[in-house]
Amino acid sequence: MTDRDGVASAPRARWSNGQIELGERELAEEAAVALVHDATATAVMMATPADLEDFGVGFSLTERLIETADEIRDLEIAAGPLGVEVRMWLAGERGAALAARRRQLAGPTGCGLCGLDSLAEAARPPRPVPEGGAIDAAQIAAALDALAAAQTIGAATRAAHAAGWWTPDQGLSLAREDVGRHNALDKLAGALARAGRPTAVGAVFLTSRVSVEMVQKTAALGAPILVAVSAPTALAVRTAEAAGITLIAVARADGFEVFTRPERVKA
Repeated sequence: MTDRDGVASAPRARWSNGQIELGERELAEEAAVALVHDATATAVMMATPADLEDFGVGFSLTERLIETADEIRDLEIAAGPLGVEVRMWLAGERGAALAARRRQLAGPTGCGLCGLDSLAEAARPPRPVPEGGAIDAAQIAAALDALAAAQTIGAATRAAHAAGWWTPDQGLSLAREDVGRHNALDKLAGALARAGRPTAVGAVFLTSRVSVEMVQKTAALGAPILVAVSAPTALAVRTAEAAGITLIAVARADGFEVFTRPERVKA
């Protein structure tokens, strides 16, 4: 099995019309990726091992461990036999705040505080996005086409999600892929932050369904518009409304459905 940029090639036997054909199949790579802050693992995710610097920065932003990318003072990628570590060191106040939070959770035992904290994080109020921003209805289909064309891993394997960034002046200008839809969006957030690109006027495009976490991450990114090819959950719609996000879903070449803040969609 050989690897390249998140894609692995593996031998396979294909059965079709009563015949067996030997050959190879390109597969999306998947690995354990530990996101480590100040020498302590914050999360371990199964992810496509590509664009991991973007992944580390984007996860830190969308999970509100940091406010800006420059609050990560150093970052390195360390590959090992069991997976990959994305090692990040936080600037003074951010590092101290994360350490204090960890001490608070580790102090009491058997009291359920960790579970309560996790529930609170899952239901945390979204960050309101800036007012403004708009997208032309005709540009939605064009952006979806552009996102499909940008999916190199997806085209090779049919097994990866993508998240793309669209602006009125540039169209779809950035895309990231991963086997996990949350990871793809985190990678996009990290790429935008590392490039110093503003997000107050633009739209996130997703090839996946819209769960509440995808809306929360879009809100943390500060993007006013979220477009997805599949349907949202009810909680995702309520969260988008609370954040002031225009949520567009079930987006296809022949149309789409707008669930919140329709005034940003222009005919």
